[in-house]
Amino acid sequence: MGAGHGYAIGMRADRGQESERVPARRFSAGAEVSAAGVHFRVWAPRSAQVEVLPEGAHPARLAPEPGGFFSALVPGLRAGVRYTYRLDGGAPLPDPASRFQPEGPQGPSLVVDPGSFRWADAGWRGLRPQGQVLYELHLGTFTLDGTWEAAAHELEFLADLGITALEVMPVADSPGRFGWGYDGVCLYAPNRLYGTPDDMRRFVDRAHTLGLGVLLDVVYNHLGPAGASLTAYTPDYLNTRYRGEWGAPLNFDGPESAAVRDFVADNAAHWIAEYHLDGLRLDATQGMFDSSARHIVREVTERARAAAADRRILLVAENEPEDARLVRPVADGGEGLDMLWNDDLHHSAAVALTGRREAYYQDHQGSAQELVSAAKHGFLFQGQYYSWQKKRRGQPTRGLPGHAFVAYLENHDQVANSARGERLWQRTGPGRFRAGTALLLLGPWTPMLFMGEEHGSSRPFCYFADHAGELGRSVRRGRAEFLRQFQGLAGADMRDGLPDPTAPATFEACRLDPSERALHPQVLALHRDLLRLRRQDPVIATQGAAGLDGAVLAPEALCLRFFEPGGRDRLLLVNLGADLSLAGAAEPLLAPPDRQGWRVLWSSEDPRYGGTGTPEVEEGRGLRLAGHAALLLGPAEPGMGASSPGKEAPRG
Repeated sequence: MGAGHGYAIGMRADRGQESERVPARRFSAGAEVSAAGVHFRVWAPRSAQVEVLPEGAHPARLAPEPGGFFSALVPGLRAGVRYTYRLDGGAPLPDPASRFQPEGPQGPSLVVDPGSFRWADAGWRGLRPQGQVLYELHLGTFTLDGTWEAAAHELEFLADLGITALEVMPVADSPGRFGWGYDGVCLYAPNRLYGTPDDMRRFVDRAHTLGLGVLLDVVYNHLGPAGASLTAYTPDYLNTRYRGEWGAPLNFDGPESAAVRDFVADNAAHWIAEYHLDGLRLDATQGMFDSSARHIVREVTERARAAAADRRILLVAENEPEDARLVRPVADGGEGLDMLWNDDLHHSAAVALTGRREAYYQDHQGSAQELVSAAKHGFLFQGQYYSWQKKRRGQPTRGLPGHAFVAYLENHDQVANSARGERLWQRTGPGRFRAGTALLLLGPWTPMLFMGEEHGSSRPFCYFADHAGELGRSVRRGRAEFLRQFQGLAGADMRDGLPDPTAPATFEACRLDPSERALHPQVLALHRDLLRLRRQDPVIATQGAAGLDGAVLAPEALCLRFFEPGGRDRLLLVNLGADLSLAGAAEPLLAPPDRQGWRVLWSSEDPRYGGTGTPEVEEGRGLRLAGHAALLLGPAEPGMGASSPGKEAPRG
């Protein structure tokens, strides 16, 4: 259950009795339940005296340890007790490693015993990097109720759709009634708004029962702007040497950084061990500043994998500079992560589908060549000059597998950055949307959908944060200033029309309504069939492992060829432009295996998806591809049946 570190042993806090040694701890800080009571340990290097104040019991003084820690075993206490700490006789403070804050970040902490939960997932072995389909969701808006319990009721639908793993946006507790989660201040405590820690465990347990993995987005680059108590214990939690984009970054390489590194690495391990999570998504790793010989990302990675024991977990990173070294093996100078978000693919696809090249889209043409290059190489920028930032961007990706890159047409940031939180289908034509979705879900990368995308949700997803007073005004100004990088949003006609991120109505408008699935059956069928094809087609399912190549057929048309040793190749054709006739095309990737000809395995123009029908692809003199359409072709030989239903491959 624990991380197996065997941290420093504390002392018994019985007054009038000689201190005695207590069992080794699982993690470096927090309240841990044992048969003898509750063992408390906290880091307060600038305090001379630390007491724990359990509700309904006498205060107990913690014994000092080397390195600024204080600890004690308090006999007789059990899970469910609320407590605070008091430093040098000051005001009560919540535990920095609290497992739950029932009254919010500034209230008392609750003793939680993770070992009391009865799991039903003993046979679950975790996730392997290949073959995954991710689904990003915000717990508070994924359902109308916005709770773990309500979300658990939707898991069967997602499993049936073809999703293999959920990527849950951050849940670390923060002040207020709503928020994205990236302003968390209680890093070990699931947000009280969504339910209890056991509610979260029940959600994960249910997901595993259905064959779904669960990854959690975690934020180790800054603390939220309000409600943090960590710095009341010591300012050493933060590092003022660096300028963070969202506030002072955590201290990973300054004085006293060893305890902070343990605090963060243990946090990663505790999510894996105490909640049986199948992995983590590390937010904005470029903001995890660390000049140490052993970067904190590697420490987090190793500690998380150790906590998983024999379960396989996935560790995913967001890294805006696109540093491919993060997913290279440690032996090759990397940090040992499994996957990286690929903004390049998103930006090129967004330009291709919407025609807009404002702000950070300006370096992407949306060309067919960019989409081919993303399929073959992952990142498009691998050290070239990036004019938007006026510097070089990216690292070489040579040798990395396709599944190492997470691809998406929507995610929380990109939907929200459309100002009104508009969905992609609302900003492009229906044919292009279907073709783009086919490229996403059949491509060699690891595809990710954003909640509601699968059924064409009309609900927006905007930026929202429940901050009041001057902080709230600052958030509104900051959001408006950020969006002014988009020329269309900088004008007076839009300036006053942006959603107020601090308004409850903005948050409420973003809640998904499951009944909308019945309103867009064609979009849902599109996603369901493509995911089934990705899972069941013996060639597409390999994600190009046996070889992949691509070519530009026209300024807005491309092909991707997935090779198969037995000659059962697949040819994906995507045309975002006008009708295209390829008579006499001098492109060898279009040649069918052994001159057999091609047959259509799947078409985005199927009337079931809202299409207008699929014309003959081969007319005797070459291929013909309708405008705003995508086709998957296979060899024209009898008995293939590649697109017919079959046994599903294992997800794990």
